[in-house]
Amino acid sequence: MSENRPLSVKTRTAPFTAWSPNIHYAQFQTLPPCRFPVRRLYDFELLYVCHGEMATTMNGQRYLLSAGQLIFLPCGVYHQNEIVSVPEAKLMGIHFDFFSDVTIQKEEDLLIPEEGMVWDKLAAEAVTGTDRGLAFSADPVYSPSVECVQAMEQLIHEFARRSLGFELVCKGLMLEILAHLLRSQMARRIAGVSEHGERIKRLAERIDAAPAEDWSGRRIAAELQMSVDHAAKLFRQIIGVPPGEFLRTVRHREACRLLRDTDWTIEEVGAQVGYSDIHYFSRLFNANEGISPRAYRKLSRIL
Repeated sequence: MSENRPLSVKTRTAPFTAWSPNIHYAQFQTLPPCRFPVRRLYDFELLYVCHGEMATTMNGQRYLLSAGQLIFLPCGVYHQNEIVSVPEAKLMGIHFDFFSDVTIQKEEDLLIPEEGMVWDKLAAEAVTGTDRGLAFSADPVYSPSVECVQAMEQLIHEFARRSLGFELVCKGLMLEILAHLLRSQMARRIAGVSEHGERIKRLAERIDAAPAEDWSGRRIAAELQMSVDHAAKLFRQIIGVPPGEFLRTVRHREACRLLRDTDWTIEEVGAQVGYSDIHYFSRLFNANEGISPRAYRKLSRIL
C-alpha cells in the first residue's frame, strides 16, 4: 500500500440529536484466508470479528483483530483488509453513514474508483461540540460490549428481512451501536489517564467546596504539576468539561443557592462566589439564567 496516497477526511459538526444514520449494507460473512485489494469507501464500515482473525492496514499501521474486536473504517481513507486465520474467519459487516447523506444504489457504489473521488458523494463523519473530543476514526479498534454486539446482530437480521419499517428499526439500532462505541472509547481514554484521574477528581471537589478562590489555569496546572494545556486537556477528559466551564457552573449553582436562602446583598453574593465586580457578576448570571440576580431572588421567593 502506497504511503504517499493522500488521505481524505470529511467531517460535519452536529449534536447527537441531528445524527440520522442510513444503512447501506449489513451481512454476516464467512471468509477463507485472503488479502483484499486496497480500497477507499464513500461511506463508513464497521467490521466485527465473530470468530478467527483479520488484519487491516490503514494510515501506515497494521491492526490485527481477533474474535471480539471491531474496526471502524472511515470514508475516503485507503485501507486493506486481510483474513489471517485458518481455515476461515466469521465477520459482521455494516456499511452506513451518519446523516443519510450518501446515495447507494448497488454495492459497487460503496467504493471510490481509482480514477478519482467525487467529494460531494463522500459521507461526513459526525463530530459534536459536546463529545469531549471523541471521534470514531481517531482510535479505530474497539472491543464492543455484549449489548453492542447484540444490536449489530439484530440490525443485520432486520436489514436482511426488510420487514415493514425495517429502516426505522435499523436507524435506531445503529444509533444504539454508535452510542455504545462512544462510551467504550471514553472509558478507554479515562483508563489511559487513570494515574491522574484521582488527583483531578479531588481537585474538582476542592473547587466545588471553595468556588470563590482564584482557580486560574495556572493554579490548576500547578496543583496537578503539569503544563496549563495538558492540565486543561486531562481535566476535560476526566470531568467532562474544561476547568473554566466547571468553575463557572459551580459558582452559578452556589450563587443561586445564596440568592434563594440568604438575605445577602447582590454584591455580597457575587463576592462570596468569586466575583468582586457586581456588574460582571450580574452579566454572567443573566447570561446563564436569563434573568438578573435580583429578579431570580424575587421569583424564587414567590415560588
